Amino acid sequence: MSEEGAPLSAEDLQRLCDFLYRRTGISYGETKRYYIERRLAQGMERSGTPSFQSYLALLRASPPEAERLINSFTVNETYFYREEHQLRCLGSSLLPEIVERRGAGDLVRLWSMPCSTGEEPYSIAIWLLENWPLVDAYNIEIVGSDLDTAVLAAAMEGLYGERALARLPGDLVARYFEAPRGARRRIIQDLRESVRFTDANLVDAGSMAAQGQFDVVFCRNVLIYFDDESRQAASRNLFDALNPGGFLCLGHSESMARISGRFTLRRFEDAIVYQRPHEPAVAP
Repeated sequence: MSEEGAPLSAEDLQRLCDFLYRRTGISYGETKRYYIERRLAQGMERSGTPSFQSYLALLRASPPEAERLINSFTVNETYFYREEHQLRCLGSSLLPEIVERRGAGDLVRLWSMPCSTGEEPYSIAIWLLENWPLVDAYNIEIVGSDLDTAVLAAAMEGLYGERALARLPGDLVARYFEAPRGARRRIIQDLRESVRFTDANLVDAGSMAAQGQFDVVFCRNVLIYFDDESRQAASRNLFDALNPGGFLCLGHSESMARISGRFTLRRFEDAIVYQRPHEPAVAP
């Protein structure tokens, strides 16, 4: 809200939405006014700024405050073993196809982007340990990235409540989590050390390229919040993030078909995924 608690004008609301869009790729507007004004009011109170104009100036001058506001807007709903069919596909179809071109001990890179509070990349680690017999035959690197620095800190801490663990079988909870600390349990140190967390923005080519290339990328339930322009930017960055022949796993309600024609749609027994085509052979 603006000075003295008055609602934002349509012009000021648009200015704030433009600010958020340029930094996140997520398109907000009048239909999200209540959601936006609540988080704006919290930011203004936290920073002690008396008006929208002064707070917007602060956002532009202070990267830490801009980061705190952006963190308050990101969507972080997740839990362990979400969309488990894709984990089955990873072990039964994607990794076997990837490693048939590799030798024992070679690097295989898996990326959860965005990773939220870490449930997805840790789920990948647990699934492979439990279900992929060749997990020890290759150098598996799992990376989790997000633009929300607060959730990255929580992911590295690795403390989870009952809701996050609800779909994880009890024997796996007992095996991979420490004894309860009140209402939460911490994932064991070996698992925490098996995942590397970094900050990256799906619509920022530089931060995406800095992570290198991967064999499988999980990018689930985020493109639905983007407009067409942001989806196009994200698709380019995701394509570039894959090794030739690498796979992209989207959320169940998302499709790359209407966004980019560069990916090949692959139908496996457990999931539909998108593949970056192999580079054509170079003639001798």
